[in-house]
Amino acid sequence: MRNIKMLIQYDGTRYKGWQKQKDADQTIQGKMENVISKMTGEEIQVIGCGRTDAGVHADNYVANFHTNSDMTIIAMQEYLNEYLPEDIVVKSIKDASERFHARYNVKSKTYVYKINNNQFPDVFNRKYVYHFKDQLNLNEMRKAAEYLIGTHDFRSFTNLKSKNKSTVRTINYINIKEDEGNIEIEINGNGFLMNMVRIITGTLLEVGTGKLRAEDVDKILNEKKRSEAGPIAPAKGLCLKEVNY
Repeated sequence: MRNIKMLIQYDGTRYKGWQKQKDADQTIQGKMENVISKMTGEEIQVIGCGRTDAGVHADNYVANFHTNSDMTIIAMQEYLNEYLPEDIVVKSIKDASERFHARYNVKSKTYVYKINNNQFPDVFNRKYVYHFKDQLNLNEMRKAAEYLIGTHDFRSFTNLKSKNKSTVRTINYINIKEDEGNIEIEINGNGFLMNMVRIITGTLLEVGTGKLRAEDVDKILNEKKRSEAGPIAPAKGLCLKEVNY
């Protein structure tokens, strides 16, 4: 039995996220499993490195699957990129060790949220960038981000309903960069809760516009209530940049 590791790029605009749903529908996992099953002649389950929300993109998403197929790696990649929708591309594919697991072996992930902070939106990147024209104080946003670094209970920053699942996560760094009104919020952590990056982004934007103070973020963390944090930023601005093992 072979264990195949893939690096996938996808435009999440028209999908309901990574994870396959009961109606099989418009999910990345559903599309991948359908094509790979036809390719191998087997019932294939694709293991992803994690869930991404509906509308969220990925530049380097990692997944793996097991197969008895003797197809070459080159033939597999050619087949997948021919028959997958044009908004999903397998960037690389290789035989992995028997023990490799795309989700369980993850050490950290890096997400990037892109914001166009200019007066007018850019028609050419409108599917991948959140246009936010209100003036932002990036220094205050950076101060606020510092409160989120480290290991905390991020209950306030998730729409996860379950009270039984741990909401403790570790954020290693948050970088906020700006170039001619184009802002990137880069967040690296050991794992992320449902909607967590988008709620962090929405909260930082509240700080940037003066609706919240930087030090309020510390209070929001301690309250452990979703209602205390800022709004959820639109999915289209978020992209999974990198997964580290």
